[in-house]
Amino acid sequence: MIILAIGWGIDAKIPLLTALYLGLFSDIFDGIIARKLNVSSANLRRLDSQVDMLFWLSAGFSIWLIHPELIKENMVGIIGLFIMEGLCYGVSLLKFRRETCTHAYLSKLWGITLLIAFTAMIGFGTAGIPFNICLAVGVISHLDRILITLILPHWTHDIPSAYHALKIRQGKTIKRHSLFNG
Repeated sequence: MIILAIGWGIDAKIPLLTALYLGLFSDIFDGIIARKLNVSSANLRRLDSQVDMLFWLSAGFSIWLIHPELIKENMVGIIGLFIMEGLCYGVSLLKFRRETCTHAYLSKLWGITLLIAFTAMIGFGTAGIPFNICLAVGVISHLDRILITLILPHWTHDIPSAYHALKIRQGKTIKRHSLFNG
C-alpha cells in the first residue's frame, strides 16, 4: 500500500523505486526465512502469491499515476498479460477449484524483468527494451504456469517448472531448491 501512497506524490520516483526494491527483497527473504524456519505452508504460499500480485498491481498503478502515457502506449501488452494472468487462475480454478500457486522459476525470472521494466518506467520515463523483454518473459512464464496446472494430477504448490509437473504426474519425486521453492 505504501507504493500507492507514494505514487500520489509530486516527485515520487526515488521513494517509489526504494519501496519497489525493498518490497521485492523482503518478498524474497521472507520466503527463504519461512522455509528455513519450517513454517511455510500451502496456505501461506497461496497468500504469498496473492500479496505478490497486489504488490505488482500497486506498482503498475503508481506508474500510471506518474507516467500515464507509458501505460497508454503499452496498453495492448499490458492487457495481454492481464488476460494471461486470468487464464492461469481460470485454468487452476476449473481444474482444482483453487487458485494457482506455482512459484515457478520462470515466474521468478519474470519478477526480475518486472523490476527492471518498472525501474526504467519510473526512474527514466521509458518502457522500451526493458518492457518488451518483460512482456516476452511474462508471456513465457504464464504459459509455463498454465502447463504446470494442466499437467499436474492434483493441486500442489511450489512447482519449479512444467518439466517438474510432468515428473510429478509420472509419480516421480522432484528436487526443489531450498532458496526458491523448497
